[in-house]
Amino acid sequence: MRNGFGRRALLGGLGAAVALPWDLALAQGAPNTTLRIGMTASAVPLPNGMPDQGAEGHRFMGITLFDHLVTWDLSKADVAAPLKPGLATAWKADPNNPKRWIFTLREGVKFHDGKVLDAEDVVFSYNRAFKNDAPEFDPRGSAQVRARMPTISNWYAEGPNTFIVETRVVDSLVPYGVTWIGITHRAAWEAAGRDNDKFLQQPVGTGPFKLESFQVRERAVLARNPDYWETARIPKVGKVLLLPLSEPNTRVAALRSGQVDFIEAPPPDTIPTLRQAGFNITTNQYGHNWTWHLSLVEGSPWRDVRVRRAANLAIDRAGMKDMLGGMMLEGGGLVPVGGPWNPVRSPRVTYDLAAAKKLMAEAGFSPRNPIRTRTAISASGSGQMQPIAMNEAVQQMLKEIGIEVTFEVFDWNTLLSTWREGAKSPNIRGCHAINVTYTALDPYSAMIRLLKSDLVAPVGNNWGYLNEPSYDALINKAYETFDTAAQDAVLKELHDKVLEDVPFLFVAHDLNPRAMTKNVKGFVQAQSWFQDLTPISMG
Repeated sequence: MRNGFGRRALLGGLGAAVALPWDLALAQGAPNTTLRIGMTASAVPLPNGMPDQGAEGHRFMGITLFDHLVTWDLSKADVAAPLKPGLATAWKADPNNPKRWIFTLREGVKFHDGKVLDAEDVVFSYNRAFKNDAPEFDPRGSAQVRARMPTISNWYAEGPNTFIVETRVVDSLVPYGVTWIGITHRAAWEAAGRDNDKFLQQPVGTGPFKLESFQVRERAVLARNPDYWETARIPKVGKVLLLPLSEPNTRVAALRSGQVDFIEAPPPDTIPTLRQAGFNITTNQYGHNWTWHLSLVEGSPWRDVRVRRAANLAIDRAGMKDMLGGMMLEGGGLVPVGGPWNPVRSPRVTYDLAAAKKLMAEAGFSPRNPIRTRTAISASGSGQMQPIAMNEAVQQMLKEIGIEVTFEVFDWNTLLSTWREGAKSPNIRGCHAINVTYTALDPYSAMIRLLKSDLVAPVGNNWGYLNEPSYDALINKAYETFDTAAQDAVLKELHDKVLEDVPFLFVAHDLNPRAMTKNVKGFVQAQSWFQDLTPISMG
């Protein structure tokens, strides 16, 4: 029997048009040359090459203004986005020392100010991310990317066109990590007075867009880079205007009233009427998880595997999908069901209310004698889908089996910081779980950073302090396996163990809906958290 959430209005009616924080008419520029985007973030991501606001920041202020040694091919909608050469034309582990990676740089690439890229610029950019005692070190940027490359130990140039990364252990996943560090150069930082705050107003990268203006709480304007090195990706619009519109109904109202052209994450119950009104809705599957990360520290009720299994059995994922108008895949683990790491749905994450109640009774709990616990959530944020409505639905489902949940609501950026600080941080305000959604695009982002025992705060994203030797052994084996098929087999074994232990509450995988006017042409929704804005034109 379903919980019957149905396709009720998730967030209430739109009501009157919502006043936006500034006059969008001022940003229109020449007709049909400005793409105006309503983001889910509550602030414009920082344009420092390592932006905040989660992976949404990387989507809009990372891969737009900056290039990376390796990047994602976002040109197709029908396959999962693969890696492709970026500022590096080739990369390989040194056959004589697999802890040493060699990146061959693309020649002739120019920064926005005309300076030609060389390996010293890459060294400077990695100093900003990883070298705490470097004058150029950027703590805010480092906080976003340091956990993406936890094995890095050294980096340096070998001549103008070769960049070397060394790791503490053999790490086959280095090419995924380098997709997060945007490349800039020292002259731009020097021109900003060697001041990372001033640099935000005048960043210089090699990307397809240049920063024209930036106001963190209001807007950013990105201008087309007509000299971009990848000629097929020179932008087809003159400018992109980014607006932080964290409230879902505000985004829809802005789209309906013609104040923006493109919005992220429209509320599911508005999608049918948006379609009827002539707006285009795009969606696609990709690696993105909506989970609760569970604390396993002393005193947490989630230390009992029976409680964790019961909670997962109590989630009516089909009912949640119906509530969201079909705009989700039913959560099946750390990655969606169907790929090589998670080929079939586990019975541990099906809906079985009777089995859930039985497990809770074995653990000594029931609706009359409930566990009481607190979960950290956000009201909005990058990839959080519809966090208030979804968390309230989960709260109701868990109450049926004897788990009473209260919420501690954080700002999205603060929630991310708290996630990085771990379950033992005093900033978690007594919570034993945290609802942070995240990209799951590669072995490290999907599993390793969440499971490895030495990737607890401040090194990685093992928020709940998992410490399982069998996980560590398989992760180390994956690190040392360079053959893709063999690595997939190791990762499947790892994921099978996770489904047995259920150290997370698996709820949903996002389908990433977007709504846009019919004037927006050429957008290809890749099977990725990241998206390419360069093919878009305004009809």
